[in-house]
Amino acid sequence: MIQRVTVPGLFPPPTYSHASVVETGTKLAFLAGAVPLDADGKIVGAGDPVRQAGQVMANLGEQLRAVGSDLAHVVSTDVYVVSSEPAVLSAVWEVVEASGLSTGPHSSTLLGVACLGYTGQLVEITATAVVPETPPTPAA
Repeated sequence: MIQRVTVPGLFPPPTYSHASVVETGTKLAFLAGAVPLDADGKIVGAGDPVRQAGQVMANLGEQLRAVGSDLAHVVSTDVYVVSSEPAVLSAVWEVVEASGLSTGPHSSTLLGVACLGYTGQLVEITATAVVPETPPTPAA
């Protein structure tokens, strides 16, 4: 269903694949950007991109469950971080990696940006995922 490709002639990526190929006829979910808001619409982790990344990953997990998928079925992400500092981007990526999202590994782009949609927002992740015919079993 999902073929993850690391291109032999390119530098091997550490925790993502160069490409993901999904079989024709497979159901896909295109998720809106997961943001660091709680259920009341308040920013979680004001001023702290690592804490915000944790909330974003939790919210992304909820979005995936709502459509019958999970982190293991994510084929592509774009990770947006309000920063021009590689160390800040790396710290956010470590949260993504620790979440299990990079286990696939999925295809991803990590971007430093000037601003995001909510006041105080520092992290956002968009994702595309396969929706398996049989929903994944929830983690214990």
